[in-house]
Amino acid sequence: MRAEAAIKAIFGVLSLLIVLAVVGVLAKTQMHAAHSGLVARSGEAASQAASAAEFGTPTAADQARDLEQKARDDVTRALQQGAERNENAER
Repeated sequence: MRAEAAIKAIFGVLSLLIVLAVVGVLAKTQMHAAHSGLVARSGEAASQAASAAEFGTPTAADQARDLEQKARDDVTRALQQGAERNENAER
């Protein structure tokens, strides 16, 4: 009976080592792929920014700034309309 328990323990440890090796290899390939994709994306982003500057196309920063300004204008307009309604209601 002790021999069976020892064999089970050995197989259990070997199974864990095999699983650990497989997970390590998968993690390594994922990290390599993620790093390669990151390098490709940063190069792609730089080329898009250069072409946007060349053709006058708005960049993401420009679009974000415009959207922020539009939101401010909309809020200001809504507040002014609310103030006008209050003034009209008081009359």
